[in-house]
Amino acid sequence: MNLLPVAAVYDRRSVASRRSAVIDRRYSFCSAQQSFAAFTLIELLVVITIIAVLIGFLFPAFQGIQNQAKKTQAKNDLLQIVTALNAYYTEYGKYPLTPSAPADTTYGSTTTNDRLFNILRSVNSPTDNPRGIVFLSPPDAKDRTNPKAGISTASASVGQYFDPWGKPYMIRIDTDYDNQVPNPYSANAGNAPLRSGVIAWSFGKDTQSESSPGPAPDKNSAINKDDVISWQ
Repeated sequence: MNLLPVAAVYDRRSVASRRSAVIDRRYSFCSAQQSFAAFTLIELLVVITIIAVLIGFLFPAFQGIQNQAKKTQAKNDLLQIVTALNAYYTEYGKYPLTPSAPADTTYGSTTTNDRLFNILRSVNSPTDNPRGIVFLSPPDAKDRTNPKAGISTASASVGQYFDPWGKPYMIRIDTDYDNQVPNPYSANAGNAPLRSGVIAWSFGKDTQSESSPGPAPDKNSAINKDDVISWQ
């Protein structure tokens, strides 16, 4: 009868013990992975709530940045409009659409601004811009039904130049040639009248203004505060 040495028996037991320990560790690791990979319904709801709160904080800031970008765009548009009209005056020795009656003219409200910008863009204006000079080349508004930030192609307002909030730009021209125009915000936005041949403005985000005829409007009022003007 052959008997294994005692050392060999202990070696086999040691190997079996080590194998068992490895299996136990693998099982424990897999179980830990499974426990970490799973989320309870409460944990998911907490995560969703945190994300919603963060969005609530970030959305007003995003809106503020977006509105500031629109104000910057409107300011640039207004300065380009004034520059284009002054360039027209330099080229032709007069402003476009000079009325027969001696009075400064405001385009954008009762008198729409489409004819004015057709002349500056040299669109269907052989009489008013006989040399065909393109003084201004704004883009077409992307949205046909609700034009913003460009020239409207909608049939009801075709050719009008709209600000980023969807309101026509307002332009006032010294068509009586006395080198001054009434200041629509004469309370606290420059001299009254303004010593200028052309001014332009936008009603801003709220699309409203107190710049209608009447008492000197306050540029810092709740309605006018967001208006964008070319001369300041």
